[in-house]
Amino acid sequence: MSAHVIDRTPFWSWLGPVLASAFVGIALGLGLPMDNPFVIGAASLLLGVSVFAAVHHAEVLALRVGEPFGSLLLAVAVTTIEVALIISIFLSDAPGAGEVARDTVFSAVMIVLNGVVGLSLIVGGRRHHEQVFMFDGVSAALGVLGTLAVLALVLPNFTTTTEGPIYSATQLGFVGAVSLVLYGLFVFVQTVRHRDYFADPNGAGHGDSAVLKPGAKVTGASGVLLVVALVVVILIAKLLSYPLNSLISHAGFPASFAGVVIAAIVLLPEAMASLRAAAANQLQNSLNLALGSAIASIGLTIPAVALVAVVMGRELVLGLPAGQMVLLVLSLFISTLTLGTGRTTVLQGAVHLVIFAVFLFLAAVP
Repeated sequence: MSAHVIDRTPFWSWLGPVLASAFVGIALGLGLPMDNPFVIGAASLLLGVSVFAAVHHAEVLALRVGEPFGSLLLAVAVTTIEVALIISIFLSDAPGAGEVARDTVFSAVMIVLNGVVGLSLIVGGRRHHEQVFMFDGVSAALGVLGTLAVLALVLPNFTTTTEGPIYSATQLGFVGAVSLVLYGLFVFVQTVRHRDYFADPNGAGHGDSAVLKPGAKVTGASGVLLVVALVVVILIAKLLSYPLNSLISHAGFPASFAGVVIAAIVLLPEAMASLRAAAANQLQNSLNLALGSAIASIGLTIPAVALVAVVMGRELVLGLPAGQMVLLVLSLFISTLTLGTGRTTVLQGAVHLVIFAVFLFLAAVP
């Protein structure tokens, strides 16, 4: 197996964070009017570029350190972005601030299970007719995802220590801890103990294929730029927290729609990588990326936000309303049917996309 050295950093991956840093400096130093449409547009563009840059540099570092630390590093970087966006709204006085973590995590699960998976099956099925994957690995991922989703988003409605849809501080700490442990165990199984369960049955990425290995200079640059990108994402997210809620309100959408926006921003890089893998007939890799991002969205985000809520004495609403619980259960049930044979076609993808369309419609018109 030959190794190809990555010896350069794409210009956009350093230019984006640099421009975003300059924007943050000007905004904080001169007090830019964050209600100006042009300022909001520039901030949104720089936020998106910085998110892509952060994920890129995390992937470079992940290639350098190898598994299982690479997957953990990438997940932590993406989760840092998600947590920053959530907390920027959670600690504000904006409408629906207490529910933003719930809305974001729920949106992430729905986007992954129905939007990303559905599009991946459509793209892959249209090009390759029928695709195969390792049932054992996908089944394990769905089991973990279903457990985390129910513990975080459904069970709070039915506990009695405090009236739902919230956990008591003790319950919140316990659920956060077990979620973190379950996520860690999943990563260990995926990257160490049972790696073969998650290997592409077509052999993609194995054998004589080239292994990408970043050079020392590129790794060092990515380490610095990753920190810069994450910091500017956090600061721009704080600057955009009120404009985002104002735009959602003026558009006539409910405050919970902010969760859809945050989840879409965070998941966009992983979603694009998942679609590329499906188009290349690497459905296993596509599902690994998609389901892994959804598991990290709950297993890492909920403990982090729960810690902030307990420390700051804020009420964290996690339990879903009845309609959203129905959609969550339906999505998990259909996913077990769709991914329960090890083979997929465009029909399964169409079913997922229909559920995704219903989710988006009801998110805008509840």
